[in-house]
Amino acid sequence: MRSAADDLTTRARIRDAAVLRFARSGFGASLRAVAADAGVSPALVVHHFGSKEQLHAACDQHVLAWIRDAKRRNLAAATSGRLIEVLASAETEFAPFVAYVLRSLQAGGAVGRAFVEQMIADAEQYTAEAVEQGIARPSRDEKARARYLVLSALGALLLSVTLDPPQDASDVGATVRRYLDQMALPSIELYTEGFLTSRRMLDDYLVYVPDPPA
Repeated sequence: MRSAADDLTTRARIRDAAVLRFARSGFGASLRAVAADAGVSPALVVHHFGSKEQLHAACDQHVLAWIRDAKRRNLAAATSGRLIEVLASAETEFAPFVAYVLRSLQAGGAVGRAFVEQMIADAEQYTAEAVEQGIARPSRDEKARARYLVLSALGALLLSVTLDPPQDASDVGATVRRYLDQMALPSIELYTEGFLTSRRMLDDYLVYVPDPPA
């Protein structure tokens, strides 16, 4: 007889296999393919998740939770002298989740939109925590900044992969490594040193808008 712990372990194994399969093949991948990756029968996948849509939703929740945790851990690590450690783990730890996010963007529609909106809501939380910890500067509009950070990062990822697709779409580690090689330096430089040498543009904008944030 299977124990509750066995069922939880099997469910997690199926979910993890589905994340990687969806990341590699897109959300058109079948339950049969997920089952084969997890080493179980398609019937067992249905037993644990009910349907492909429910499996997709469970994967979304898992990936979003990982992103929240990774952002908190890695921002603190990167700003405390452990950036090399964070970058070194990119291909093994980040790759399946980054590729899953990319597939969600490419899928679009209501599901993709809901996924991105949840990422933005989560970003509001961990950027607020970074401000409280003294890691990040406060913003005049924290919600707007979180939305900009998420959309600009996702847009850069999607455009980069769309214009210069990887030779092997299933090699998600290589895709993430190539993206980081291209984007790490300019993005870190912009976040830490800024771009403009004066705040004249900001001052002009705050005068221009009818109700500028405090």
